[in-house]
Order: sequence, then C-alpha cells, then structure tokens
Amino acid sequence: MPELPEVETTRRGILPHVKGQKVMEVIVKRHDLRQPITQSVSEIDGKKITDIERRSKYLLLGISDGSTLLLHLGMSGSLRIVSPGDVWKKHDHFALTLENKRQLRFHDPRRFGLVLHLAESPSEHPLLKSLGPEPLEEAFTPAHLHAACVKRAAAIKLVIMDAKVVVGVGNIYASEALFRAGIRPQTPANQLTKPRLAKLVTAIREVLADSIEQGGTTLRDFLHSDGEPGYFRQRLFVYDRKGQPCRKCSTAICHEVLGQRSTYWCPKCQKV
Repeated sequence: MPELPEVETTRRGILPHVKGQKVMEVIVKRHDLRQPITQSVSEIDGKKITDIERRSKYLLLGISDGSTLLLHLGMSGSLRIVSPGDVWKKHDHFALTLENKRQLRFHDPRRFGLVLHLAESPSEHPLLKSLGPEPLEEAFTPAHLHAACVKRAAAIKLVIMDAKVVVGVGNIYASEALFRAGIRPQTPANQLTKPRLAKLVTAIREVLADSIEQGGTTLRDFLHSDGEPGYFRQRLFVYDRKGQPCRKCSTAICHEVLGQRSTYWCPKCQKV
C-alpha cells in the first residue's frame, strides 16, 4: 500500500504539471471504487486546479470554485501524467485532461482507492476530521505522544500506527523508527518515559523525511504512461529482514505478528 512518503512523492511529482491548469475534460471509466466516484466531479470541468496538498495519505486538489477533489491511492493505486492520446490500461478508471495537453490518470487494479468531489472543507469530512497531527509538522511533539501513551498499555508500535495519534506511520516506518529509537515494538506505551518518547518522535520524523527525500530522486516515471510510480527503494534496517544480520550489530533480526502486522526488531539494539 502506498504510504505517506510515497503519497508525498506522488504529490511532488504531479504538482508542476497540474497546478494552475484548467480542466478541459473529466473522464470516468468506472465509478465503483471503494466508494463510488462522486457524480458532481463533472462540475470541475472548465475550472482550474489551484494547488495539491496532502493530508495523511490523501491528496487534496484545490479547485478554483472552492471545492476539493479528494484522492486516495488505496492498496495499489497510482497517478500518472500521460498524453491524452495514450492507450488506456485495463485498470485506468479516472482522468483529468488539462489545458497543457497533459492528462492526470488514476490507475487502481484493486479499486480500493477514492475519487471524491467535496463541496465542504476537507478538514470536516469524516475521513479527515478525526486524524491526528502530521508527523513532520510542529503539532507532533513529545508532549503530544506522551499524552497519547500515558494511559495506554498497548504495544508502542500499535499506538504510533494509530492515525488518531499521528498520521502516516505505516508498518514499515513504524518498525524502522522504533529501531532508530532503540525501542522494542512490543513495549507497552505507558511504560516509556518522556525522554524515550522524545527520541521516538525524532526517529519518526527522520525516517519519514529520509524516505521522502529518497523518493524525490525517482520521479522520472510520472511522465511515462508505461512506468511504475517513482517510489523510493529505501535501505531498511529491520523491516522484512527476518533472520538476517542487523546492519549495526550483526544480531539476527527477529519477527512476530503484532496486531496482525509483520513486525521486525533487533533484540540487541532494541533492548526496551
């Protein structure tokens, strides 16, 4: 599933080709995604795309009439910039043809994505209203994380993956951030001290920022109709490395299923 860094990479990749462009045509090949594509999406025909923002894993295309196009890539979706004349792939479901003779095309084999046209403020939409702070913004502080943990005995990995606590910390990034912070994923959240939680906040920020930076170097494919999205290939320390030597201490990486998600850690580097 595309996670926060991949979605941010997508936003940065398509932004120069879409921002300020007038929509010349709205094309819907099939409506039945996770939720049906909003019928009112046709109303953005003739309007300009004023900006593209990201909230958690959602992309928000601002429209010149004050509405918003909310996109979610689901489990396997992607956005590509193509020429309008390019052959449509089997799972291309939606597109916006732009004034610059480019087309923003949404591809989603599993149809778990979303294309919703919102008249109201996106922050008031049920999908976004109860989300926690962005991990790279000032609101995500050690004090915020401590307040979320102090009464919770759940494993710390599950707490930082809770989008009501902080958005965008998916399974890979939770495992990698906990490794950087030297914290075992199973540790009860309410047993962690303020200094250790402060270290975890820093680790979360660093692993996401590093991933976004690496993603930004592989944007070539956003301009090719047959290309895969330009997602980064990160040098992971623990995730998906069961039994392999730790890159820091050579101890074998451990694995277990925690909260129905594969979880990896180094028993030597992550002692608590």
